[in-house]
Amino acid sequence: MSTYHYVACDLGAESGRVMLGTLANGKLTLEEVHRFPNGPITINGTLRWDVLRLFDEMKAGLRKVAARGLPVASLSTDSWGVDYVWLRDGEPQLTAAFHYRDPQRSTGAYERVFAVASQDEIFAETGIQFMPINTLYQLHWDMVNRPWLLKCADRFLPIADYYNYLFSGVSKCEASLASTTQLYNPKRKKWSKSLAKKIGLKTKLLPEICPSGAVLGPLLPEFELPGAQVVATCSHDTGAAVAAVPADGKGWAYISSGTWSLLGIETKKPVINDKSRQYNFTNEVGYGHSIRLLKNIIGLWIVQECRRAWAKQGQEYNYDQITQMAADTPPLKSLIHPNDTRFLAPDNMPHKIADYCRETNQAVPATPGEFIRCTLESLALLYRHVLDQMEDVAGQKLTTLHIVGGGTKNRLLNQFSANATGRTVIAGPVEATAAGNVLIQALALGHIVTLRELRTIVRQSFPVETYQPQDALTWQQAYDRFQKLPA
Repeated sequence: MSTYHYVACDLGAESGRVMLGTLANGKLTLEEVHRFPNGPITINGTLRWDVLRLFDEMKAGLRKVAARGLPVASLSTDSWGVDYVWLRDGEPQLTAAFHYRDPQRSTGAYERVFAVASQDEIFAETGIQFMPINTLYQLHWDMVNRPWLLKCADRFLPIADYYNYLFSGVSKCEASLASTTQLYNPKRKKWSKSLAKKIGLKTKLLPEICPSGAVLGPLLPEFELPGAQVVATCSHDTGAAVAAVPADGKGWAYISSGTWSLLGIETKKPVINDKSRQYNFTNEVGYGHSIRLLKNIIGLWIVQECRRAWAKQGQEYNYDQITQMAADTPPLKSLIHPNDTRFLAPDNMPHKIADYCRETNQAVPATPGEFIRCTLESLALLYRHVLDQMEDVAGQKLTTLHIVGGGTKNRLLNQFSANATGRTVIAGPVEATAAGNVLIQALALGHIVTLRELRTIVRQSFPVETYQPQDALTWQQAYDRFQKLPA
């Protein structure tokens, strides 16, 4: 069997990596060639992404790959969803891309858009979960507050598709990332021009959509990887991660665990009905235009922000340290509801947790271990809540929960997830997004043939850990408490 090499540029909210993937003898190996930090920058009181610095970092990683002299078959970029870059041919960006947590764009987002398009219409057109950070609301803000964009922009591109454009010179929006915008109709497989018109977005600004696994063209010569193609895999990182879930058969759900926890199931068709809207589920596109029926949950963002707050006070803890502190703390003393909107914004997260516990007449966490344990236990209980709703919508029993992504390294959360949900948890691989990115490139180039073959390769290539539920009565009592908490 031949040996193939691929490059995955994997961008997350905290960091980015250039990964080298090698497929040989039915197994995939991944190597982190270059890692770099990411995060919001503040410009005139607004939160932005430093997209050109990130591009410089990716180029540095490609130079390291080129120095090895390997025959690289292809390259692709994946990223978070909802954010985007405005561009015009000949200009790398027209304005610094906004960060989805910028408060001026998300505050009042629903009121502004619902004044021109009803909730019923938006959900019927897109099947997408209502979140004030969605692209739909950001674009409407731009149309109202930055009308000059209508005069000088050619189009917008989501983050990963923007980088694929810089690598190839071909500007297309891949379907998985398009589906996160709340402007894409998954039934018709095209943009919702009716919604675009209602928010004042001219259809000429909508980029051309391509399917997952589309070959965009050769990598531009300046990157010194001759013969490499640029592929739009699943440009949305969760789409790539779900493709690499090492599942087989029926009755499984997944969580792509990191800054966000994306919990869902894989379906053949969109589930757009009153019940999915009531539960605020989303219908995002996966490989082969499968549907990721899922819910965005705030995830380890709360832990990350606690750690950042303590660092500002001179208390530096790595993730292993604070997780061990949590493990050494008495269980289920205090709970929060992670869906409370106060936890979405950055800054002083321990103070927000303390306030929530005080307002709900619970013991207020006093140590880092107590804050982290409270957060992890609450997150696991929220997983159960969403899984029960998912069973109701899908009409099927979900017995196994696959957890993939960076969050799988938190073994305490994995065990809490099994305990809280009463389901078997299978954790791994950690690098699901990069694995999915690389193996969809292999599919695009004909090096492998089916998604089932892709998942078989993942199972053969990466270790997983299995967690069984424990302490059922204690966790049922905790869930009864959790259900009474305000969100």
